[in-house]
Parts: sequence; structure tokens; C-alpha cells
Amino acid sequence: MAERDYIFELRGVSKQFEDTIALENIDLQIKNGEFLTLLGPSGCGKTTILRLLSGFETPTSGDVLLDGKVVNTVPPEQRQVNTVFQNYALFPHMTVRDNVGFGLKMQKRPKDEIAKRVREALRMVHLEQFGSRKPDRLSGGQQQRVAIARAVVNNPYVLLLDEPFSALDFKLRKKMQLEIKHLQRQLGITFVFVTHDQEEAFAMSDRVVVMNDGRIEQIGTPQEIYEEPANLYVARFVGDINILDGVVTGRRNGVLYEAELEGTSSLVQTKKQFELGDRIKVLLRPEDIRLHMMSNKPEGAYFTGAIEETVYKGATVDIVVRLDGIDGREGKQLMVAEFFNEDDEEINYTPGERVAVTWVNGWEVVLGDEGE
Repeated sequence: MAERDYIFELRGVSKQFEDTIALENIDLQIKNGEFLTLLGPSGCGKTTILRLLSGFETPTSGDVLLDGKVVNTVPPEQRQVNTVFQNYALFPHMTVRDNVGFGLKMQKRPKDEIAKRVREALRMVHLEQFGSRKPDRLSGGQQQRVAIARAVVNNPYVLLLDEPFSALDFKLRKKMQLEIKHLQRQLGITFVFVTHDQEEAFAMSDRVVVMNDGRIEQIGTPQEIYEEPANLYVARFVGDINILDGVVTGRRNGVLYEAELEGTSSLVQTKKQFELGDRIKVLLRPEDIRLHMMSNKPEGAYFTGAIEETVYKGATVDIVVRLDGIDGREGKQLMVAEFFNEDDEEINYTPGERVAVTWVNGWEVVLGDEGE
């Protein structure tokens, strides 16, 4: 295979099933050797993309390219792309060793080569001592590793993983995330991973593709997706978010704007261009917000409100604040996350306590009002 920047490309790909449009005009480039995650809710089209890459589906329009060549009608067995499914799809009557070596046997590889490659694959997933067992004598995590060993033993260009951790408990899921990420680095091949779990996507990926209703909303690193969401859908899907409504009232320079937010004059920073009178949404993560006792109010602009609830979570305390309303309307509710520091005084807010609210300058995300 020639060395290219992109192992897979989707160019203007759409996919329709009878009256349902599963994908609409998708453009996507998958880099050689990267860990790419397709993230989104059920029915958003992420598994359809996986099936197009693997060859189990063909596009209604547009092209799928593998190593620069259009492969729209090339069957799965000729793509050197392997898939790990949700249910692992192991053969129950075969031993672990035979499951892993099945693809090589179908290729009529020599027996000594099959034995060697199976042994290496099982060692890679720490299951070399389980080769003679049947799948029903393995735990969920062990079955999942057998499925991965069976996929990587064929030296695929790309490994596709369709929510492979969905059947695992929380603790094992976390462990397998680290093992899969380590395995991908070790193998150096391209992994394309499907999940609806934002934390899972962020923990494992070089880049994340956020999908919604058959379209791509944003592509970026986990940090870019979290800190610079392209729109309200992405912001809400990838974590808790506070959204302040406002209007632009002035401009200081290229990035600093004056705005009326929830009835309070404020300054916001953004590289986006806005005109006076434009309606905006200011997005703040819970960890962006700072609370101040009314006896120690900050300089400059701030909101005022009252504590409604506190939830102790060990390393953090989650605090719900109700801002003061304007014109007789109830104020907006904010979620705030305060982190413990051994040098700080204990965080000890009580419901009903009055507070001043600010945020870390520059951490806000400013979007145009999408007319919800």
C-alpha cells in the first residue's frame, strides 16, 4: 500500500434506505494511523459510515476511497479492513485459538504461519493462556479482546470498532479504553471507533467527528470539540453547558465586545464578527465559572444570584446557582463546578446564600443566536 496522508475518504457521500436518509452529503478524510471516533446519538448515521467503510453498504451517491482508489463496490473481503462488532460475533463452537485464526485459515495460510500469528495476537491482548477455551468460558472483557485479536491478526489497514464496550460494566469499560488506545499506538494502524459516549470518545481519540441526523456537525481534537464547539448542538452533546442570552451593545477592538447578558452589562471575547444589535449566545462550561461571597465582591461586571443546591463529588463540588431575574422573570439557572485544592479553604456554600458570579476571561464561547 502506498503511503498517503489519508487512508479513507468520503466525498459527497449520501446513503438512503427506502424513505430514510441515513447520511447526507458527507465529506470526511481519515488520516493514516490515527484514532478517529464517530460520536453521536443513536440513529445519527455513525454506524452507516462504518458499514460504508467496511464494504457492507454502498453509497447512494458520492464516493468511498481507500488508499486513493474508489471502492464503492469492492466487497468487504477485498478491502483489508476488519470490523469488531458490538456483540463480538465469536463462533461459540470454536476455541479462542480457532476463532482468532479463522480468517487466516480461510485465506489458506500455512499452518505454522497461522499458529505463529495467532500466538502473537493473543499475546498482544494478554490472552495467550486462554487459547483452548470456548467463548462461553470467557468474561465479557475477554471475549472483546478475542474479537480484537481476530481482527488485528489479519494485519488490516484499518480497524473499525462499532461500540465494542457497550456490554461491559463501568470499571472494565474504563480499563478496555486504555488497553485499546495502547494497542492502537502499538500497532500503528488506523482505528475508527463508534460511540455515543462523549467521555469515551475524548479519552481515546486523536480526532472526534460529532454527528447529528446524518450530518457532520464538527470535526476536531477532543480539546477543540469541548472548548470551541461549532454550535449549540455540539456544545450540549459533549458535556454540561451554561448558555447566557445576550445582545451586542458595543465593540472595543477585534476580539472584545460589549454585551448585555441576562440584563447585565458584560465584556465577551471572540474572533467571530458581530454587529451592534446582534443577538448572541455565550457558552460557559461549569468549570469556567467563579463564585464570590457577597462580602468579597469582584471588581468589574458580575451577576448576582443565590445558591440552590450543592452536590459533593469528591474532587469537585457541583453547585446550582439561580441568577436574579429581570422584569419579574425568573433568572437563569447555572451549573458550577468548583475543584478542591488542599491550600484552599473548604468549599461550603449553603442553599439560599447570595453570591456574585463571574467567569474566567477568554474561556467563554460566543455564538450567533440560532433562533431556538
